[in-house]
Amino acid sequence: MVELKEHLVDFFTNRVLMCAVFSWIMAQLLKIFTSPQHREDISFFRIVAGSGGMPSSHSAVVMAACFSCGILYGFGSPLFAISAVIAVVVMRDAAGVRRESGKQAAAINQMSRELNKKKKMVDFDLLTELLGHTPLQVFFGGVLGVIMAYLCQLWLFPLIFPPM
Repeated sequence: MVELKEHLVDFFTNRVLMCAVFSWIMAQLLKIFTSPQHREDISFFRIVAGSGGMPSSHSAVVMAACFSCGILYGFGSPLFAISAVIAVVVMRDAAGVRRESGKQAAAINQMSRELNKKKKMVDFDLLTELLGHTPLQVFFGGVLGVIMAYLCQLWLFPLIFPPM
């Protein structure tokens, strides 16, 4: 039982993880003010799990984790290198593959609506269209992540967590 308690304490005091979580929360909250689709449907689910919009929460999370590793363990450390590679892959995917999937979903939804008008088809499920991000949204998500890493690691966490 003592081991479980130690694991939970380690988990909730992991400075890299907590910074990534705070960055995700900040990005999701900023979307309410910067993305019209997030203002139209302000729901707990949309705020917590909504994708797309400005800034990219994917980019904010990976950049916050990446720069937190750099700040805590050194920018020459293997942890920073691994997290930087993962950040680049995630950010590229957010602006590339996921964005194209969103465009395809929009085209399929439009075709389904047109077919439904002409043939009176039964109900169909619309695909999620807002999947990816524009390069600008990814960029500002990355900037948010870097800012959050510095705020968390150099200002907030030294006040909350014991020194490493």
